[in-house]
Amino acid sequence: MGNNKKRIVVTVIGKDEIGIVAKVATVLAGSNINLIDINQKILGDEIFAMTLLADRTNSTLSLSEITTKLKESVKSMSLEVTIQDSEVFQYMHRV
Repeated sequence: MGNNKKRIVVTVIGKDEIGIVAKVATVLAGSNINLIDINQKILGDEIFAMTLLADRTNSTLSLSEITTKLKESVKSMSLEVTIQDSEVFQYMHRV
């Protein structure tokens, strides 16, 4: 990550419902966070799983503030949202 970007990994898992991606993307865009990559899957016709990589270089929010905003946006849904700094995520998952 030699370009000084502050990247985060966001995971969302839970019951599939309409609008999950839209809600997450809207919160991130409203926080000046750019989506870099997104992967989503519906498991067993009902479990939604999404992982995305985002750049928060232009955002003034801390990781905890971003987490709070995302969790608030989906609190009426049955979802678990996790956010990690991508460097920490990569370090934790080295083999």
